[in-house]
Amino acid sequence: MSTKNSLTHTKRYKLVLSAVHMVYRLVNSTFNTKELLLRLTRLVCQLIRADASYIYILDPIKRRIVLIAAFNNRINMWIEEKREIEKVPQEESAVALGETIIKKRLIGLPLVGEDNIGAIFIRRNNRQPAFNDFDREILSVIAEQAVTAIKNLQLYEGQQKIILGSIQSIGKLLEKQGHVSLQHIPGYSSIVKMLAQKLNMRHADIQCLEYAGMLHDAGSMDVPFEILSKRSRLTAEEFKVIRNHPAQSAELIKPVEFLKPVLPIILYHREQYDGTGYPSGLKREQIPLGARVIAVVDAFEAMICGRPYKKRLSLESALSELKKNSGTQFDPRVVEAFHELSKQKKFRKYLSLIRK
Repeated sequence: MSTKNSLTHTKRYKLVLSAVHMVYRLVNSTFNTKELLLRLTRLVCQLIRADASYIYILDPIKRRIVLIAAFNNRINMWIEEKREIEKVPQEESAVALGETIIKKRLIGLPLVGEDNIGAIFIRRNNRQPAFNDFDREILSVIAEQAVTAIKNLQLYEGQQKIILGSIQSIGKLLEKQGHVSLQHIPGYSSIVKMLAQKLNMRHADIQCLEYAGMLHDAGSMDVPFEILSKRSRLTAEEFKVIRNHPAQSAELIKPVEFLKPVLPIILYHREQYDGTGYPSGLKREQIPLGARVIAVVDAFEAMICGRPYKKRLSLESALSELKKNSGTQFDPRVVEAFHELSKQKKFRKYLSLIRK
């Protein structure tokens, strides 16, 4: 073997190892299918110097494409609509059904586990060199790792939906029995999400916040209805029962592994910015940002929906109350973000849904 060939093989070996390592890091830092697929399309273009990359995910029962992630070296695109396999180009539908296509400027490989879960494609334009066997090998390495990652994430997300669905069902049952504190109005989750985005929270933290928004009052199921519906001032003993509900909510979901990051938000959403809240008297930055967000949205919802012990306020009055308690009960930064969003038409629409 010549030195030249040896170096060529060594370089290729290093490139394959690099590809494996990069995909491994990507997979282990991604926690939902959408993010994984979008990041994979970018990585493929980077490693193989393709002009575009896209991934199809199939519905295994009805044999149609349900998700498409794409990258054209400028922007990522996410298409979440059902497409019959017959409606996509013939060569692409063939790959989705299990064939392999290798052309000068198109490579398509099926994503195969126990069955076909989809397909991955790369394209080059006419100004770029034709794909070679090594390009196909790199794509094969990526495809093999992608299959395992996609299957695991789909299983994980399926389990999430089942568990969250069960918890939401419990909440709906309690609502029918009059546990008003578990009821959240239409638009609540959207308000929480928009506020988190305004505060530049990370995607994973926003997802945790959405879960917390659904679950943070689950512990109220242990609070007697007589206390929750009481119109007069609570006694010291009754208030003590109320103060226990964040810890009870956290204890309820503690056994669920994927909800562990949500626990601090649930446990501390009744803390106040000046340290006078409960259960631990945390203040300022000691309180998780997610908990500070929930505190503002919950208080706003309570003000404009009303409670057995408190009359409803108008939208403007509720906004004024948030401002009035900024720096004491609430984080000023969260209140300011809420006020800025309240000037936007879309956010205002969600606020109106609360009012109804």
